[in-house]
Formats: sequence, structure tokens, C-alpha cells
Amino acid sequence: REIAAKGKVRCTKVPMVRYKGDVVRYHHPVLVYVGFRDRLRLFEGVVRQTALDIYGRAPRKIRHIGTYNCRRISLWPTLLSEHGIANGIDVAGFDFGPAPRRRAKRRSRDTSAAKAPTVDAAALPRALRRGFKVRMLKHWHATKGVGHSHHRRFLRLLAARLVQRRDIFRVLLGPSYPGHKNHFHFDVSPWRL
Repeated sequence: REIAAKGKVRCTKVPMVRYKGDVVRYHHPVLVYVGFRDRLRLFEGVVRQTALDIYGRAPRKIRHIGTYNCRRISLWPTLLSEHGIANGIDVAGFDFGPAPRRRAKRRSRDTSAAKAPTVDAAALPRALRRGFKVRMLKHWHATKGVGHSHHRRFLRLLAARLVQRRDIFRVLLGPSYPGHKNHFHFDVSPWRL
């Protein structure tokens, strides 16, 4: 992971796979290291459960802004980014469809950790019963607007749950970290941050 501070970056070839998402789909398939795929499945389970707890339904899509990208870490130019070995993902937001009109009993794909929704979607504000988008840039600091407090709570609860789950990611960066105002960065580097 250590590289020269200047010059062309050369990334080690690692076995990669295109992955669409099993528990929650990505808006476009991601290209990741084969070992990172299992971490993403765990992540999707936390996303799903957190959304059930806040909105009464899981998102339809996870919006990412990148996985594999052979480059340095901008703040530490002598270190290869985890994106350079397809071991990281940048997540900008989540897309939700309309709330179901009736509660149907469906079996989850992730039966190990799935629980029933703790929120009845019919009890949500009207704007949250329709489809909507949650974005880091717009909602992390949101204080006004219908549903924005829900979106802020969803993003912050998701972040807190992921920090507690030491088995998923080792590096978790968000709007408080320089250069991450509009996305979460998650990876599995050898160190924790």
C-alpha cells in the first residue's frame, strides 16, 4: 500500500467481481475485490434494517460514486487508496420507492438479521409515503423540510450502526472528514479510522 509520492501510480492486480447487491441493489453494479463483496452484503443488511426502522421499508437502490479507481490517497500521497485495490466504496445516497399500500408478509433475502419494520409507513408524513431520495450532501445537516429530519436521522443512525459493527468496515469517513462532504467512504484497509 505504500507508493512513491510522485509519478505514475501502479496498482496491484487483484481478483475482482462485478456485484449488483443481494440485500439492497446498487444503482449500477460495483467492481470490487472478491473479498470485499461479503463486506458489502453485510453493509446492505445494516442499510436495510436501518431503513425499516426509520421509514418502514428498505431502499430500492444504493447510490455509489465509485469503487475501483487506481489512485493515491489525496491527503497522504505515499499511500495507495483502497479504491486502487477495489477494497472501498463511496456511497452518496439511497433511493426509496413508494411505501407499500398494505403490509404484506415477505420473506427477506437476509433472514439472519432481518426484523419486521418498527415504523408503519402509513404513519409517516405524506411526502415519505411516496418515493424519495436521501443524499449525503443535502440531508446530513438537514434541519428543515418535510421528511428531512427523517433523512438526517436515517443517515446518522446508519453511520452509528456501521461504526459499531467492527466486522464490516475498518475505515468509515463522512461529511466531517475533509473531501467527503457529499458521500460516505467505506473500506477494509489494515488500520481503523
